[in-house]
Amino acid sequence: MIRGVLQNLWLRYLRSQGLQIAEDCRVMGFPTFGSEPFLISIAKGVTISLGVVFITHDGGTFVFRDQPGFETVIKYGRITVRENCFIGARATILPGVEIGPNAIVAAGAVVTKDVLPGSIVAGVPARIVGRVSEYRESCKLRTPVYNIAAYKQNKRRELLRVFPRPW
Repeated sequence: MIRGVLQNLWLRYLRSQGLQIAEDCRVMGFPTFGSEPFLISIAKGVTISLGVVFITHDGGTFVFRDQPGFETVIKYGRITVRENCFIGARATILPGVEIGPNAIVAAGAVVTKDVLPGSIVAGVPARIVGRVSEYRESCKLRTPVYNIAAYKQNKRRELLRVFPRPW
């Protein structure tokens, strides 16, 4: 409960700093929205997992910015996440990227380019590894039989029934 209250206050603060994030997004933990949250827009139905990092600038330009002719080379980019996307744990989204709609970013991926609608990206740098439509069907075939009423009543007990401990 305290975590939820803190998260709501934190998101309210980020919105006051210009972060655009739909009210119905699912945010796990406290992702990093960087030093320019006003350059990030997140649409409805997006899930952001634990440890996701949004980076809206390229600090690498400091290496040469003091050289003649490069003083004004300051690289920023807007990050846009379209409707109904899932961003996996510890993924990193770099400046200028647009994700989705209906896309999945795998855990640990480093997204350097736009993610096509309905695609799944993974890796460093992130590459297309599949389509959400294929993944959906694969999940349906491999999902064990859950007792949904029992799951809603006591998730832990039902999951331990389906996935018993090995010893």
